Amino acid sequence: MKHSGRMSVEVDVMLQEAKESIEAAQNYRSELQQRLNGLNQARKQVRGSSGQAREALRRHFTELQAAASQLLTERLATLLAEVDAIEADSVKPLDDCQSLIEHGVGQADELLREGEAALRCGLGEKEDKLGSFTKKAMHIQLDSLPEVPALVDVPCVSAQLDDSLLGLLRDRVTRLGSVSSHPPVQIEELQERPGGTLVRWCKVDEDFTAADYRLQYRRSGSGGSQYEDAYIGRDCEFLVLHLDPHTDYLFRVCARGEGRTEWSPWSIPQTGYTTLAPHEWCPGTEGYILSSRRNIALRSDSSQSRCPVLYSNAPTYFCGQTLTFKMSAAGQMDRRDSLGVCVDSGRGEESLQRDQAVCISTNGAVFVNGKEMTNQLPAITVGSAVTFDMEVVNLFPISNNNLSEGGNFKLRVTIGSGNREVVFDWLVDQAVDCLFFGCSFVHSGWKVLVF
Repeated sequence: MKHSGRMSVEVDVMLQEAKESIEAAQNYRSELQQRLNGLNQARKQVRGSSGQAREALRRHFTELQAAASQLLTERLATLLAEVDAIEADSVKPLDDCQSLIEHGVGQADELLREGEAALRCGLGEKEDKLGSFTKKAMHIQLDSLPEVPALVDVPCVSAQLDDSLLGLLRDRVTRLGSVSSHPPVQIEELQERPGGTLVRWCKVDEDFTAADYRLQYRRSGSGGSQYEDAYIGRDCEFLVLHLDPHTDYLFRVCARGEGRTEWSPWSIPQTGYTTLAPHEWCPGTEGYILSSRRNIALRSDSSQSRCPVLYSNAPTYFCGQTLTFKMSAAGQMDRRDSLGVCVDSGRGEESLQRDQAVCISTNGAVFVNGKEMTNQLPAITVGSAVTFDMEVVNLFPISNNNLSEGGNFKLRVTIGSGNREVVFDWLVDQAVDCLFFGCSFVHSGWKVLVF
C-alpha cells in the first residue's frame, strides 16, 4: 500500500508537471503566434507602402513626361509658325519682282521677233515696220531695269537653340524626388482628454530641419471618412477637441522642411480615443449664454448687485489632468470675478472665492478656500489662458470604510497664467476623485472657453 501510495503521489506530481508544461507550451505557442502576426503586419506595411511609393513615382513621372512633351510640342509649333511667317513675308516681294522681270523678258522677246522680222521684210514694207519697231522700242524703255535685292538684304532664316537647357534639366531631374524608408516625424504619444486627445509628435530624422508640422485626424473604420487638418504650425503637440468619447480616431503627422514648399511623407497612423466626456458649462444659469457645444460661455447680463457663478454641467475634472480656461473676450474687471475649481456646485453662490474652492480673479489674485494668497498672477485679458493642474499629495488619517468620513484630503494645485504659475496645497474636507469647475463675472462682455 505504501508503495502504491508513493506511486500515486509521483504520478500526481508528474501529471502536474505535464499540465504545467502543456500550459507553458500553449503560452509559448500563443506568444510565437502573436509575433508571427506582428511580422505579417510588418511585411504587409513594407510591401504595401512600397507598392504605393512605386505607383506615386510612376504617376508623377508619367504626368511630368506628358506635360514636358506637351510644352515642347507647343514651343516647337510656335517657333515653326515664326519661321513660316518670316518666309511668307520675305518671299512675297521676291515673287512680285520675279513677275515684273518675267513680264519684261516677254516684252523683250516680242520686240526681238518684230525687229528680226522688220530686217527680213522687203523694201516696200521695211520703212513702215522699222518705224513701228522703233516706236515700240522707245515705249518699252530698254534701259530701265528692275532692282533685285542683294543677298545681304534678304532674310536668311536660322534657329538659335540653347543647349544649356538640357544641362539644367538634367541637374534638376537628378534631384527630383526622393525615397525614404521612414517618415521624418512620428507620433510619440496620444493622451486622452475630456472630449479630445492630446497628440504629441517628434522628429526621428536628425538631418531633417522642420519649418512646420501638419496634424490630421479622421474617424477610424468609416470608409467614407476623410482626414481633416487639425493643426499646422511649429509646435510638437496639439489638443484635438470635439471628439466623440469611446470612438477610435486615426492621427497622422507630417512636416515641411526649411525652405521647402512640399510636405514630407505622412507618419504611420496611430489610433487614439478618449473615454472622458467633454467639459461643458451648465445650461440655464442666469446671466450667461452658452455655445452649441456648451464649452464657451458669454457673460451677457451686467448686474452690480448679484454675480452668479456658472458651474460645469458635471464634475468632469479629474486630478492629473490640465484644465484650461481661454478668454476670447473681456469685460470690465472686478475683484469679485473668479475662475476656478470646486468640490461642489453650490447654488446661490456669487463667487468661487469661498470654502472648498480654489480660483483666480480677473485681477490676478488667487484664492484658496476663500482666503487670498500673497502670490499673485498677471491680470486676465483677451487671449489669456489660465490652467489648473492638481495631484493628490496624501490622505490624512480617515476611515477605511468611507473616504468622506472625517479627516482631510490634500491636493497639490498649480495655477498658470501668462508664463507664471503659483503652486500650493489645497485642503478639502472630503476625498474626491472628480471636481466641478466654474466662473463668475460681475460685468458683461467676458467670454471663456473651457477644455
